[in-house]
Amino acid sequence: MSLAFVIAVSALLGLLLFFYREAQRPPGPAQWGRVPRWPKRLRVSLAAIVVFMGLIVFWGFFIEPNLLVFREQTIEIENWPQQLDGLRVAVISDIHVGGSFITDEKLRTIVNRTNERQPELIVILGDYMTKAQIQPEVFGATLKGFSAPLGTYSVLGNHDWWFNGDKVRRGLEENGIKVLENEVLQLNARGTSLWLVGLADLWTRQQWIEQTVAKVPEGQPSIALTHNPDIFPRLPQRVPLLLAGHTHGGQVRFPLIGTVVESSRYGDRYVRGHVIENNHHLFVTTGIGTSIVPVRFGVTPEIVLLTLKSKH
Repeated sequence: MSLAFVIAVSALLGLLLFFYREAQRPPGPAQWGRVPRWPKRLRVSLAAIVVFMGLIVFWGFFIEPNLLVFREQTIEIENWPQQLDGLRVAVISDIHVGGSFITDEKLRTIVNRTNERQPELIVILGDYMTKAQIQPEVFGATLKGFSAPLGTYSVLGNHDWWFNGDKVRRGLEENGIKVLENEVLQLNARGTSLWLVGLADLWTRQQWIEQTVAKVPEGQPSIALTHNPDIFPRLPQRVPLLLAGHTHGGQVRFPLIGTVVESSRYGDRYVRGHVIENNHHLFVTTGIGTSIVPVRFGVTPEIVLLTLKSKH
């Protein structure tokens, strides 16, 4: 239990006590033969607002960032091969190891919960790093526990390159997680070919999108992986699905107001979930960790299991 958590709980209890005392206070002496009830109602209302704001802050900084949900999503793709109908892909992103709430125990939980769903393929979409005190070879040894028949594959994100992308790649590949940096990989899935297209991070690396996609033979099914979803409009139409992370779903999202901060040049367009444009599919996971400020509100950390269906 951290000192910050203890202080936050104490402050919250103090706010609740303050509200209780205001609710119990008498309205005051009668004036002109009437009891002045409106001043008390105003005091109680203001106290309730203060308590409500305190609860929001407590939830956003101490509860929701520490949660982890498993979300399932089905995507129907036109002309997707019948042999790959129902392919299950686990999608993980933005772990931010070393950040708040991301301990080695949490990493093992991520691995175990993913394996329990028995995906056929696991992809991790970058931003492993937050702080340098936990080295890639250390968390790579924990992530080595991922298990899927087709394997575990990854791309790197901006935080990984701001740290040391080559070192992150070594730490992952030495533990069985293949990293694709403007590279393609052919998998033998259910007796047919499936190509993974790993595209480099938009913010920190040279983009070779068309050249990388061109390495996939014409007519072959493929899935593109990248960190930042803003490359979606530039992805050739022959790649039916792009998987991305980076946005954290906005990290803080209020009802009616929406996302507070958007890390996409397209605003809310590619911030989370399944997007279809011109019969072209994008899926953006909200990820697991936090960045800059250790807060999440309305955007619970998630592991996603995608089921890819044939649409004819």
